[in-house]
Amino acid sequence: MMARVVAVNISEKKGTVKHPIDKGFFKINHGLEGDAHAGEWHRQVSLLAEESIDKMRALGAHDLSEGKFAENITTEGLVLYELPIGTKLKIGEVQLEVTQIGKECHMGCEIRKLVGDCVMPREGIFTKVLHEGWIKPDDEIIVEANNMVKTAVLTMSDKGARGERVDETGPAIIKELDSTCYIINYYKMIPDENEIIQKELIYLCDELKVNLILTNGGTGFSHRDVTPEATEAVIEKKVPGIGEAMRMKSLAITPKSMLSRGIAGIRGNTLIINLPGSPKGAVENLQFILPAVPHGIQILTGEASECAVKKE
Repeated sequence: MMARVVAVNISEKKGTVKHPIDKGFFKINHGLEGDAHAGEWHRQVSLLAEESIDKMRALGAHDLSEGKFAENITTEGLVLYELPIGTKLKIGEVQLEVTQIGKECHMGCEIRKLVGDCVMPREGIFTKVLHEGWIKPDDEIIVEANNMVKTAVLTMSDKGARGERVDETGPAIIKELDSTCYIINYYKMIPDENEIIQKELIYLCDELKVNLILTNGGTGFSHRDVTPEATEAVIEKKVPGIGEAMRMKSLAITPKSMLSRGIAGIRGNTLIINLPGSPKGAVENLQFILPAVPHGIQILTGEASECAVKKE
């Protein structure tokens, strides 16, 4: 069954029930134009499945027209609440990103008072608008990134871990990864201590089971630069081509790139890559290797994916 839009719903004032409209314009980083709940926040557009509404009908709730649960888009043929946060949905020319599953129920919910339950807090989802355009009933809903690359970003810095400097490189990496395939599951700044780095890498690989770990910092000549050594101690397979490609490409920018000692390797189903410590260097090196990374992870995990990567 094709996943589709059943209705587009709007409420011009907060505290009022949404009502269906013929079509709606969904504005980037805003939501449904004219809707009282739209704005620059993470819950710009709400979605609820017709299948979820049927559960309330089965409990005896009547007159559950589209928009009754304050959802902007009523859907059919898709289990919304099972979608991972970060999943991209394509509806016509609009692209939405899932930001939240469920929400706290309002104490004054009429449906909860009527039947003793409400499905929206458990099965409704919230999204933000990445690409804008029109949505209308019967538009097909395409899940673009159901198999996300679960990613962890680790910054190695003694001063940063002590709170003596602000990390600029980690956030720069996260911003660069704002593409279809990547969802940031973990971000942390830790000191340049070999044992601490090893422990963190093992936790991310074996316990959190992320697909990709991007470290930054600790790849130079300083006595405190031990990230490659810590990485080599925990990996099971080396991936020398990634480090070689980053150094080769970086040489066209600066001869100092040959001094970088960053490596890459595999532990279990996780790919670990050492990036330089500067924001500029880290982002440049990341751009060099991103086109190949999703395919490598697909092979590593044995999963097919339709992910697209950011183009320069």
